[in-house]
Amino acid sequence: MKTFFYLILNITLFSLIGLLGAFYAFSNEKPFSFGLDLKGGIKLLYDTDTSDIPTTDRKAQISALRDVVEQRVNVLGVSEPNVYTQTSLLSSKGKLYRLAVELPGIQDIDRAVEVIGKTPELEFKIQDSENGFIDTGITGALVKNAEVSFVSSHTGGVTNTPAVTVNFNSEGAKLFADLTKNNVGNLLGIFLDGEVLSTPVIREPIFGGATQITGSFTLEEAKVFARDLNFGALPVPIEISETQTVSASLGENTIEKAFFAGVLSIVLIILLLTIIYRLSGFLAGIALFGYTIIIISIFKFMPIVLTAAGIAGIIMSLGLAVDANVLIFERIREELKEGKQFKEALSLGFSRAWSSIKDANISTFLIALLLFWFGTSIVKGFALAFGIGVLVSFFSAIFLSRSLLWILSLCIKGKTHFFIIPRK
Repeated sequence: MKTFFYLILNITLFSLIGLLGAFYAFSNEKPFSFGLDLKGGIKLLYDTDTSDIPTTDRKAQISALRDVVEQRVNVLGVSEPNVYTQTSLLSSKGKLYRLAVELPGIQDIDRAVEVIGKTPELEFKIQDSENGFIDTGITGALVKNAEVSFVSSHTGGVTNTPAVTVNFNSEGAKLFADLTKNNVGNLLGIFLDGEVLSTPVIREPIFGGATQITGSFTLEEAKVFARDLNFGALPVPIEISETQTVSASLGENTIEKAFFAGVLSIVLIILLLTIIYRLSGFLAGIALFGYTIIIISIFKFMPIVLTAAGIAGIIMSLGLAVDANVLIFERIREELKEGKQFKEALSLGFSRAWSSIKDANISTFLIALLLFWFGTSIVKGFALAFGIGVLVSFFSAIFLSRSLLWILSLCIKGKTHFFIIPRK
């Protein structure tokens, strides 16, 4: 009675996990995140100009460039932008850095180029009676952050007129304090991209590192201006060199082929395991199907951006799950040849195959980790999917397969049977 209870409990538990995983994996409430090659979109390739940057600082500046551009493309509403750098060695110029920007689901190239390349030039100038407005050295590069505010009234209240409050960094705060202290009564010209925004009179020194910029702003214009100031100037000059458009239809075709390849792989693997190992192989196939449900759920829940390379990594990890099952079954077969009953052979087979399975999975996972750490964008996508697949396949082989075979052993009496694991 106790054995029957455990049997029903295990079957119920795994069935419930499988049903919940399948429901989540194939529901339409939360769609999968697809990369450029599957969803379609645009890819922009930029050349960078690092000639004026010291060699020791170039890598850090390129990294800062990538971060700034990634912030800007988020404005386009892209949920899975992919911004990365490429390097190549040229005999005449040394190392050349390039910036690649992949925007899935975006088709307006001109809009993307405008947002990425736009660098608002904010300048503070003092009016000189002879030379007009002269530079002060205070620019948008000294801005720590900017935020939308509203112009204060003379009575201390707040009007409905939008403005932008600019907060300087420590260097900018000191320069701005000295500027306003030495120019009380003069006009302060605030210029954006060469156009005058505002020309307030400096009535007193402004300390604290903050000032309010007013002009003929609408609320939306004030938001855009504050956003652009927060992004700051690009730390490295860039020039677009190549644009590519990937159609959504091409991505859909790739998804269909990848889905067909995955289903065909699972069916062939289950068929092969069943032919060679009979009922035990078929149960391993069920565990393999459970592996597929789990990994699809993980990719959807996190979410992880699926690319063609990533799907290839998932399919390849199926092979590792099969390898673990083959090791286990061969060990069980050896124990059965020595005359042991199936339940005892099952326990010994798993314990003796554990060392080989553990070493194989650890070494493979480390390889995936190294590929992700040192690889480029496409390689990273493959390595991430493959690494997750290795971990899940390890769980599938050790826990799911073992539980299903344990349930089978409760129903078997005797040493072996043709329909369980046949002797060679």
